[in-house]
Amino acid sequence: MPNFLRDRTVSLLLVLGGCALGPAALLHYLGPREVHLGAQAHFLPIAVSAGLAAAAAVALTVVGARRMDGRAVLVGTAFSSMAALLAVHGLTTPGLLAPDNGVVAFSGAATLPVGGAVLSLAAIPAIKLRNVRPLMWLQGTLLLLIAGIGAAGILAPGIVPGVPEPRSPAALLLLAIGLAFFGTLALRAARTFLLTRRRADLLVVVGTVLLGVALIPAMVWNYHDLGWWIGHGFELIGIGLVGAPVALDLHRGAQSRPLAGDLRGTELVRAADGFLGPTVRALLVRVAEKDAYTEKHIRAVALRAVQVGEELGLPRGRLRELAIGALVHDVGKLSVPDAILQKPSSLDDREFEVIRCHPEWGRRLVDELGGFSPLAARLVLDHHERLDGSGYPRGLRADELDLETRVLAVCDVFDALISQRVYRDAWTQTDALALLHRQSGTEFDPRCVAALECILAREHGAEPRPVDVVAAHPALALR
Repeated sequence: MPNFLRDRTVSLLLVLGGCALGPAALLHYLGPREVHLGAQAHFLPIAVSAGLAAAAAVALTVVGARRMDGRAVLVGTAFSSMAALLAVHGLTTPGLLAPDNGVVAFSGAATLPVGGAVLSLAAIPAIKLRNVRPLMWLQGTLLLLIAGIGAAGILAPGIVPGVPEPRSPAALLLLAIGLAFFGTLALRAARTFLLTRRRADLLVVVGTVLLGVALIPAMVWNYHDLGWWIGHGFELIGIGLVGAPVALDLHRGAQSRPLAGDLRGTELVRAADGFLGPTVRALLVRVAEKDAYTEKHIRAVALRAVQVGEELGLPRGRLRELAIGALVHDVGKLSVPDAILQKPSSLDDREFEVIRCHPEWGRRLVDELGGFSPLAARLVLDHHERLDGSGYPRGLRADELDLETRVLAVCDVFDALISQRVYRDAWTQTDALALLHRQSGTEFDPRCVAALECILAREHGAEPRPVDVVAAHPALALR
């Protein structure tokens, strides 16, 4: 259990806490100071923030509508709402286009909660958003409503009350709701970052946390407090940090993962070129050039391995390492002669001894290349080890094999059995599972076999037998 907590909860808290610590400390020490700045000083940063949000809104909405991706359109709706509220907030700055009015307070207080609410809605995986037309109507309705409030504030400044008052019960309630929305988004973005380790996804985490922090001064301070102005700065930076990765993902033709829902391990494997770095991509290309079957086998094994890892509740950081290790587990075969690797008949004893060297050759290669974690390198070396010590190259036993190695061993054998080879026909999935069951508890981990069986049952529309995930957690404490 301590390892489980360290791998999952504490790492998330460190990511989120590290992003919030500096901004929160700045607000604490400088926020209460009194300042007197003019209307232009307020309008300019708000205009920039509104422009950034509007650009993200247009890009997301247009691309989402073209692809019939309702989730992207909904995220675009969040950005368009924030852009419109920021525009109203800036234009109703007292002394710019209108005298003192309530709209400036109302629009400033509503910007982040409204945006956070819509973003949180878009991030719910269970929501199916295939029809974009109602979402386009929703976006248009929100924009017209916000524009109407802004026009009222300019034409009749007294018509909209200046609510909520700083530190009032309504302001504190709105603050709590907004922090809940942005906290949910930040948690999801951090979970995605722990899986992808992309700098762009870390920017989304930082940006989301900054937007949440920016909500605090908006609800507890007023125009003459330095913290109120610092909060506007955090708002500007946060929108930029969240919007920039969205634009980059759209440029690549991909979905913005931290905003549109949790990334799954299977997506990490399928889009390995984008998520796992150039070294993994280059190795996969080399393997494909040498032997198409091996490259296909590697990808299939990696896909099954992360499915089994998710079924057993592996933390996201270790799930990423399992994906990487599985995708390069057979790179040692780059050193195996083609005559042996592609032999159209069974191998003799001498040839099999050459094949048995590929885990050590693969480990040596990833060590020379660098950039691979000890866990990923260990998966390359140990994926042919067995619980009873009958595997190779080191003859390790159960207490020396971590859960990731056990998962990879099961998935490697399963895919090898169901694959068509020139020297034998493919086994059926039923026969392959039967072999794994016979050797379950001796060569293979029973929980990994049961998890694989559950996944296959769901794929075939059958009712899977439950896997005792709680019982699987002690294995996470293995090295």
